Amino acid sequence: MSSYWMKCAGMALAVVIGSSVAVAQTAPITLRVDLTDAPRKILHAIEVMPVKAGPLTVVYPKWVPGEHGPTGPIENMAGFFVTANGQTLKWERDKVDMFAYHLTVPQGVTKLEIKIDFLASSSLSGFSSGGSTSENLALLSWNTLLVYPDGTNASEVMFTPAITTPVGWKFGTALDKDGDTGQTTTFKTVSLEQLIDSPVLAGRYFREVALAPEITPKHFVDMAADGPEEVELSKEHIAQFDRLVRETGALYKSRHYGSYHFLVTLSDEVAHFGLEHHQSSDDRVTATTFTDDREFVLNGLLLPHEFTHSWNGKYRRPAGLATSNYQKPMEGDLLWVYEGLTEYLGDVLAARCGIWTPDQYKQRLSTIAAEYDNRPGRTWRNVQDTATSAQILYTAGAGWDNWRLNVDYYDEGELIWLDVDTTIRKMTDGKKSLDDFVAKFHGLGGDTAPKVVPYTFEDVVAGLNSVVANDWATFLRSRVDSNAYQAPLGGLENGGYKLTYTDKPNPWSAMADAQSGTFDFWYSLGVHAGKSGTVSDVLKGGVADKGGIGPGMKIIAVNGRAYTPDVLKASIHDAKDSGPAVELIVQNTGFYKIVRLDYHGGERYPQLERVAGVPDRLDDILKPEAK
Repeated sequence: MSSYWMKCAGMALAVVIGSSVAVAQTAPITLRVDLTDAPRKILHAIEVMPVKAGPLTVVYPKWVPGEHGPTGPIENMAGFFVTANGQTLKWERDKVDMFAYHLTVPQGVTKLEIKIDFLASSSLSGFSSGGSTSENLALLSWNTLLVYPDGTNASEVMFTPAITTPVGWKFGTALDKDGDTGQTTTFKTVSLEQLIDSPVLAGRYFREVALAPEITPKHFVDMAADGPEEVELSKEHIAQFDRLVRETGALYKSRHYGSYHFLVTLSDEVAHFGLEHHQSSDDRVTATTFTDDREFVLNGLLLPHEFTHSWNGKYRRPAGLATSNYQKPMEGDLLWVYEGLTEYLGDVLAARCGIWTPDQYKQRLSTIAAEYDNRPGRTWRNVQDTATSAQILYTAGAGWDNWRLNVDYYDEGELIWLDVDTTIRKMTDGKKSLDDFVAKFHGLGGDTAPKVVPYTFEDVVAGLNSVVANDWATFLRSRVDSNAYQAPLGGLENGGYKLTYTDKPNPWSAMADAQSGTFDFWYSLGVHAGKSGTVSDVLKGGVADKGGIGPGMKIIAVNGRAYTPDVLKASIHDAKDSGPAVELIVQNTGFYKIVRLDYHGGERYPQLERVAGVPDRLDDILKPEAK
């Protein structure tokens, strides 16, 4: 991460000091990464580490920032050789900690040469462990190709990095160049913390676009794709990203980086996700995201969300996530602030900068409100527990997700922060808002270099009270600790809207279903089904659940007709009020059965309905703020 630990009263971070570590940081560790074999899904690195004689333990990064778990992809680390003065040294893996390697540095040796390969052959899922290369591009996460001395502070271990790219490739990164030789570029020396926080996007079809050129520090969209047509970002979209930069200035009233790079990988050959960094973001999306209007809208949250993390998550960070190195376990109990507030602010920024229209924002918000208002797992597991146990939830499967729950602190967290925002506006008659909290809390210190200012729950409460006095501790705890079946929808009500249902999908739902190839019968039969009839999830306690349907089953026929989504929709329509029950033939692991669903409520899809007599605070929230 590109940050230096904030050292102030009550906020000092503990530094883990190793014992009997044969480290001699008289010079930076050099790390040269060769990307020329990236199209063959293997990356190479040579690391030269200054040392002194004696026992030494080196470690592979385990707790990767932003991934909220011990996700370091050590299973794909290969070709690990350690040499000194031309002689290979024996190493032994720790018997308990699979990320630690023990060795002894011989007398007279002052540096080790360490070779590491990373097998970039993983499936298209996960974060930095997922697929990251194709024939024409590569995203380098430095944590995948290095080790560092155990027990050291990541902000104090210095690295001089370099990359070698295939002929004809260009790259983008937040690191500063220090020289070029052919296809090799050396960067200025940085801390391990900043190195891991500064990925590199490289590719044959690469384009960089400067954003909001009148603003300092400078901002860029760096794009790499599998084909030249996929980096053709339109003038309209460039203007929207220009406005995003301006709107963040109006909202946070500060910037905590030297420059900022959106590293956008446009490819169907890589894992799709976003990962925040202090001075850049790793944004991996479908190949046509910038050239297809539907894909652009559906992925519209990603860049505003990851950009917001530069303030909320990287600069201001929960104390339990502000660890001194990458072996120390993180505590995610405040992820409903780290991710939930970021989800809320990112969505608002997407509307303020024009990536979404206000109607699209509200359509999406209706789907979130309805999903979390029909989430029976909330009766046994609160949103606080989903944050505390985040490290085990990111890879959870889809079946019975509504009963187990998942990383609910993102979207339910968004509902909570909408509630906070509209409550402040209501209490102050529109004179103050969550924007005032954000400007104080995340703009603390004004413009700064990258660093970390940790916070606690008490700090959040104090920050809200500095905007308007209220019992914010009880307000927040009553929501994150709630086991009520209903979601916290107070933000909608204070915002001038209520959640209702209609028999027609809203445009956002229709777009999302078309993209995913699934069909939403959730608020009628309580089932998600695909085009082929395969059931991906069933609502616990819903009609399909009571009828005996489970995830993984396949609907073969509906009322005697071969299944199609339209046939099932027609049967739900025909059953409304006093019509015939919906009768299904379903297949489960090679066996068939008939299921009768006695449902007569018709099709139901969520939407927001304006409430007369309540100020339209939600509409006010979405208005652009930048001059």
